[in-house]
Amino acid sequence: MSDYVEKGPDALPIESIGQLVEHFERGCKPRSDWTVGTEYEKPAVDRRTGLAIPFDGPRGVEAILRAMADRYGWEPQEERGRVVALTREGRGSVTLEPGGQVELSGHNFATLHETHAELVRHASELTSIGDDLDVAFLGLGITPFSRLDQIPWVPKARYGIMGPYMLRVGSLGQRMMKQTTTVQVNVDYGSESDAMMKMRVAMGIGAILNAIFANSPISDGAPNGFLSYRGHVWTDTDTSRSGLLPFVFEERAGFEDYVDWALDVPMYFVRRGGSFRDMTGMTFRRFWEEGCDGLRATVGDFALHLSTLFPDARLKTYIELRTADSQPPETMLGLPAIAKGVLYEPDCLSAAWDLVKDFAWEERLALVLDAQRAGLAAPVRRWRVADLARELVGIAEEGLRRQGCRDERGDDERVHLESTRELVRSGRTHAERVLDLWQGAWDREPAKLVAGTAWRAVPG
Repeated sequence: MSDYVEKGPDALPIESIGQLVEHFERGCKPRSDWTVGTEYEKPAVDRRTGLAIPFDGPRGVEAILRAMADRYGWEPQEERGRVVALTREGRGSVTLEPGGQVELSGHNFATLHETHAELVRHASELTSIGDDLDVAFLGLGITPFSRLDQIPWVPKARYGIMGPYMLRVGSLGQRMMKQTTTVQVNVDYGSESDAMMKMRVAMGIGAILNAIFANSPISDGAPNGFLSYRGHVWTDTDTSRSGLLPFVFEERAGFEDYVDWALDVPMYFVRRGGSFRDMTGMTFRRFWEEGCDGLRATVGDFALHLSTLFPDARLKTYIELRTADSQPPETMLGLPAIAKGVLYEPDCLSAAWDLVKDFAWEERLALVLDAQRAGLAAPVRRWRVADLARELVGIAEEGLRRQGCRDERGDDERVHLESTRELVRSGRTHAERVLDLWQGAWDREPAKLVAGTAWRAVPG
């Protein structure tokens, strides 16, 4: 979740729904300006025990951020005197999730080749610091061994508001915050109709993506019964702001429908003077209509509120795909490759929608739950999810082929989909591989699981 700074029209008080619709309209871009942004989260753990490292101390998360700043020219960002993020011009930012999971919020690039170069650089920098401190960053969708009470909170004010609120609205929200990790991809849209079609497709294929990238089968030191436990955690985090949105699947859905939904979701906070003010329990609509202790709602407040909503596909001035577990580096670009291939070619967008457009609402909900448990083996009508996944990857490959973006070796962007294509063809997820090794060659030893799933430098 990124900081939002009000400027221009976003600093104005809200007078009408039209201002909120205009916020989304400002995200419309010509096709020539479309880019892809990728966000990568990783659990940071002790190499020997597999336990999440603390925020404090010489081998803590803050020490890692300070070392990256000293060695690689990142600019530290502090909150209440503690380093909680890094920025570097043209290189995105490094931020922290509530349990100290390290995230690269990547730069927006026109090609996946540039995204790959960013991933190579990030992996090299992060693992070099980790090697010095005996810390590993895992290619998993969840911290595998630490219980919630063993993971300290990152000292950010917003987490002090969100954490207690999670206990009031679900049973797994603090797990989501402190244990889980994801890879997300951000894509652009050209118009309102284009945005809503991409939202419809992204939500429709969300369970398929969760199955392909299922990678969180072990938590609290034991198998948890799911291939994507991270996905399951979202089912009891806060149903008012997460999951599938029924209205998105209606052909006439538009920006105003998303605004109406967002207005009725309870808030977390607003930001004034660099500080966060607790607004939990008040919907944004009520804040807009009534104000609160002399505060009036602004478009910037609404933009910040949008960043606290967690549907399977999230609309801001771009669209986020949010259903994939974090990955090892070799398949980390699988999600952005599928997104770019499918969502940036009209024929491919239509073909992907054809895979899922006839599903009834109950089928969509069942597919979400089945994919979390069974991954690519999950049933869907007379098929398995693996069948739909293979078709989806094929559609993405065709989209990337048509786009024809080549690197210096002459390879187009399909090269970044190869590992994911092989995974889908095998019908077996990363989660199943991890479970097999955990119960076999790794002999349930944390150090072996860490060694087998730790990030390493990525070949250029």
